[in-house]
Amino acid sequence: MLPLLLASSSPYRRELLARLRLPFVCASPDIDESHRPDEGAIELVRRLAEEKARALAAAYPGHLIIGSDQVAVLDGRILGKPHTFERAREQLSAASGSSVVFLTGLALFNSSTGGCEVDHVPFTVHMRTLDQGSIERYLRAEQPYDCAGSFKAEGLGVSLFRSTEGSDATSLVGLPLIRLVDMLIKEGVQVL
Repeated sequence: MLPLLLASSSPYRRELLARLRLPFVCASPDIDESHRPDEGAIELVRRLAEEKARALAAAYPGHLIIGSDQVAVLDGRILGKPHTFERAREQLSAASGSSVVFLTGLALFNSSTGGCEVDHVPFTVHMRTLDQGSIERYLRAEQPYDCAGSFKAEGLGVSLFRSTEGSDATSLVGLPLIRLVDMLIKEGVQVL
């Protein structure tokens, strides 16, 4: 089996990949994550996932490199990471009582063969109606400024949801493990 590399500095993705109990290393890809003009959300996450995986190929020959990227989409508008309390409050206020689609791009690049499989996994969150006090208390408690859409589903963010729908709940956190296992098996990785 080729060694695994997670092309990410995200502690959330690292924790998710550790669930598979496969040995892996992490490295942060240095890519421009800017949204291109006229690029849809699906194209964006697929492109960035692949670019992250390919960015580390020269430094990690003979590896299976996992790239992933996520955006939240509300009413056709891409919500990125808020980075500040104010932006997070704006995002959650806009999402209150609405549905947010999280799109997670996933790429598995074989740096030995140059083969790359790319996909995306959608997951929809139906939000509760939130008042400003609840939003601000949540933001102070969780500080989700590095999370697309301003919430951490693996933490207190779940309290913001009315319901969810999708085929893989791990995609909501940023690394769709069900789809990743499919890709790994195709590359000859014995997961179980």
